Amino acid sequence: MFIVIEGGEGSGKSTQAKALKKQLSTLGFRVILVHEPGGTLLGRRVRRWVKWGRGLTVQTELFLFLASRSQLVSKVIRPALEEKHIVICDRFDASTIAYQGFGRGIDLDFLQGLNNFVTDGLQPDLVILMDLDAERALLRKGVRLDSFEREEFPFHMKIREGYLMLAGANPERWLVVDASLSEESIKKIIWERVKQLIRCEIWPCPSTMLSISSNPI
Repeated sequence: MFIVIEGGEGSGKSTQAKALKKQLSTLGFRVILVHEPGGTLLGRRVRRWVKWGRGLTVQTELFLFLASRSQLVSKVIRPALEEKHIVICDRFDASTIAYQGFGRGIDLDFLQGLNNFVTDGLQPDLVILMDLDAERALLRKGVRLDSFEREEFPFHMKIREGYLMLAGANPERWLVVDASLSEESIKKIIWERVKQLIRCEIWPCPSTMLSISSNPI
């Protein structure tokens, strides 16, 4: 199972990704949590460059993200899926469409083609969108802002609109969550959807799965 958590700055993605990993691990599933850019040596270096670097062109930013994603998919995500792990990824290809497409203005079809190339067509089973008003989300951030958090407010509005358009075009794969709710409420909403993906006939179920329906949290 491949689950991606998406959203704008300050939406709470990382908090819910960690909570979901803990929930699944408690039930006995083998789970790995990765984030973009990151998860590999190249990815960690790219993360520093794009978040804290100065003066990157739009094209440079795009191809750094794509290089990091290619390495993460080939070296971490695909091998883990082949070994029947559940992979949770904090950001994936939809971030490129939202940020570099809707945010930076790069052609969406061009970006989709690049995404398909670097991921070799890998698609998540579920994309969870942490949706939050851009102004409210930015207020959650501290005083040390990275290069994306420093962008003007209209940039963040475009990103949110882009994410909602992607989710609306594929509601079977996407789950839109109101990120203004409490952490516990969001956790419950996500878990209810993830339970639908767990199929004992596909993955050997741990014994604790026998009580999964009556123990949602």
